Amino acid sequence: MSPTITDPRTHALDAFAQALSAAASALYPDAPAVVVGFESPRRASFGDFATNVAFSLAKFARRSPQDVALALVERVREAEVSRAFADVDAVAGFINLRLSPSIWQAELARLARDGGATQRTDRSGRISLEFGSANPTGPLVVVQGRSLSIGDALARAMRYCGYDVFAEWIINDAGAQMQLLGESLYARYRQIETPEFPFPEEGYPGQYLIDIAQTLREREGAHWGTASRDAWLPYFQRFARDTIVEQQQLLAERFGVRYDLWQSELELHERGTIQSGIDGLQRRGLTYESDGAVFVRTTDFGDDKDRVVVRSDGRPTYYALDVSYHDEKLGRADRVIDILGPDHHGYVGRLSALATALGRPGCIDVLISGQIALVRDGQPVKMSKRAGQIEMLETLLDEVGNDAARFFFVMLSPESPLNFDLSLAVAHSNDNPVYYVQYGHARIASVLRNAGHDVPEGAPDAGALSVLTMPTELQLIRRLVELPSIVQGVVDHLAPHRLARYARDVASDFHAFYAECKILTDDATTRRARLTLCVATKSVLATALHLLGVSAPDSM
Repeated sequence: MSPTITDPRTHALDAFAQALSAAASALYPDAPAVVVGFESPRRASFGDFATNVAFSLAKFARRSPQDVALALVERVREAEVSRAFADVDAVAGFINLRLSPSIWQAELARLARDGGATQRTDRSGRISLEFGSANPTGPLVVVQGRSLSIGDALARAMRYCGYDVFAEWIINDAGAQMQLLGESLYARYRQIETPEFPFPEEGYPGQYLIDIAQTLREREGAHWGTASRDAWLPYFQRFARDTIVEQQQLLAERFGVRYDLWQSELELHERGTIQSGIDGLQRRGLTYESDGAVFVRTTDFGDDKDRVVVRSDGRPTYYALDVSYHDEKLGRADRVIDILGPDHHGYVGRLSALATALGRPGCIDVLISGQIALVRDGQPVKMSKRAGQIEMLETLLDEVGNDAARFFFVMLSPESPLNFDLSLAVAHSNDNPVYYVQYGHARIASVLRNAGHDVPEGAPDAGALSVLTMPTELQLIRRLVELPSIVQGVVDHLAPHRLARYARDVASDFHAFYAECKILTDDATTRRARLTLCVATKSVLATALHLLGVSAPDSM
């Protein structure tokens, strides 16, 4: 664990909270002890922080929250702690605080000392994070691209906070879909020589199977055309699956996403994991039989209905896989998080119930990745996998690149529908959010190159930064110190869009500072102080972009 870092801002707020508690006890001795918490004010013009402690005291004081707030402010202003604040006032019952510039200057000195964006290591726990999983029946499409971006950003944020993250992908290679995949590939293989060979009515029609069939034909010739179905079907199923999974793995790696485990569902069946999970439920007395099928009593744990784990014909259901695999994951992790596609809302309740049934209530979280619509030149791009018209992730990456795809996929909250503007994603303008953020980083790099030997090295004394008093300078520092809490919020709420928004806010604050304050000014003290601010901003922007899986270019 890293050593404790003195945080001037936190120190000042803690001291103010103690003074406020003492003032409350002195003014209202009969009221319960107050817990002072701070939040961002409703408007930035109100200050840096606000507390609503006056509202909890109002009923005991039999006065309005505003009167209580005014009384508390008057009392606290007499305390020594008030010197750390440029302003303390009461508005509509809230006590608003504005830290003195010296606190923000000390914060910048700390950022400079710590390299601008030190990774936190004060969290513990192992997290199993499953995301992106797609059936091995075709190439990855843009919906999976969004899940990949969300999942990898969460994994990076969790690791930044100190968690041990295990990223995994489940390969759904068991069931009727694999037989249909094998039949579809075989039909494409036969059509190379016999174009009229029938294609399965519900088969997979995309061009990708034609390409795989051609590869197989070139490698093995035409001899499968005379083989029995019992011989060719399992071979074609495996060949199609292995080829498609390899393509999925290569594309995930190209997209900057790496997994610790690619788990085959078929392997789980073959090694007895599925049956073991069902047996475990039966030993716990959580199953019953009805009409020849085996059900789990998930309604006892909050589900809307009991779930079938074994069909009447003896075949395990897909929920049996959920039971067994999640039981296995809970055996090696403190928390399990699944990121599922837009048609999986029903899994939230059933997996939550499963966690409780397995004796680990609250340890399985399900995050739903919302629908995506692609737009190009103002017109919607149609997507239809069954018709063979697939807007593949690879095609998207070829058009807009990794950076734009990663950033756009996480811009909105995961469950929100996303209109992906392909034209905007490649635009070199401030309207393009990823370009705007990357340009901020590149602009700082340019400033530092031009500064040459004037770029400060090491940690400056806070006093050397006392010249940083302009509103845009202080606002930029305020924004920079938010990074650790922003990343922790991303983890706590499974909300990587907060990081994308934060990166844009940092870039916006830097551009405002750049426009108002001449950095390479003739005054040496001011020049070095502003260059220190630039170095810290560059580090924070680079960290935010890295956590999003986006590059931080030094030139554009």
